[in-house]
Amino acid sequence: MADESRNNEVSVSRQDAVVTVTLGKPALTSAVKAALRDALEDVAKDDSVRAVVLTGSGKAFCVGQDLAEHAEALRADPATAFATIEEHYNPIVTALATMPKPVVAAINGTCVGAGLGFALACDLRVTADTAKFGTAFTAIGLTPDSGLSATLARAVGSARASELVLLGSSFTAAEAAEWGIAGRVVPAEEVTDTAAKLAAKLAAGPTRAYAEAKAALAAPLAEVLREEGAAQARLGLTEDHRAAVEAFLAKEKPAFTGR
Repeated sequence: MADESRNNEVSVSRQDAVVTVTLGKPALTSAVKAALRDALEDVAKDDSVRAVVLTGSGKAFCVGQDLAEHAEALRADPATAFATIEEHYNPIVTALATMPKPVVAAINGTCVGAGLGFALACDLRVTADTAKFGTAFTAIGLTPDSGLSATLARAVGSARASELVLLGSSFTAAEAAEWGIAGRVVPAEEVTDTAAKLAAKLAAGPTRAYAEAKAALAAPLAEVLREEGAAQARLGLTEDHRAAVEAFLAKEKPAFTGR
C-alpha cells in the first residue's frame, strides 16, 4: 500500500480503489480535525475512490476532543470556544455519512466521545476485541456532538442511548457488539486486514447503488418512500444494474464497475 500523503495529524494511503485515512494522534486538536476534514472531503470528491477505511494509530481509534486545547479556548473566550463544531466536527461527520461510497471504521482501540460519533457516522465497523467505548460528554458537562445524539439512538435504541449518554459509563467491544455498535469484532491484530478486505469487497461492488442506499438509510420514513422510488429509477439507467440483471439471468457473477 503506497502512501499518498502523510503528516503528524492524518495520513492517507491507497490500494487500488480503496483509500485508508489514519488519525496520527488519539486526541482531536484543531490541526488533526482540519487535516481529517480536508482528507475526507478530498476522497469524497474523488470518483476513482470506491471505498474508504477510517482508522486510528497505536492503541486508540479516537478519544475525542483534546481537552487541553479546549481549556485554552475556554479561557480565551467561552463564546467562541465551540466554533470548532461548525468548522470541524460537523463537516467531518457529514463527509463520512454522505460521501457517495462506503466507509469502514477500523476501530483499533479506544473509541470515545467524538471518536464514537465518527465511528457511527461510518457505514460499517470492524472492531478490535480489546477496544473500549464511551460517550464521555456528560462527564465534562456537555451534551454529545458529532451527530452522536442521533446515530447512537439509531444504533442501540433510545432507551439504551439515554443510559449511555446520561451515565457516561465505558463499555467493552463485546457489549458494543451486543448492542449494535461494534459490527464485526475480531482480535486486535486482525482489525487492519479485516477492514481492508471488507473495503476491497465494497470497492468491487455497485458504488452508485451503495451511495443511494446510504442516503435512503439516513432519511426519515416519508422521505425514504419518495427517495427509494426515485433512486431505483436513477439506478435503472446504470450499467451496473443492467449488467447485473443480465448476469443473474445467465447464472453468472456480475462484475461491477461503479458506472
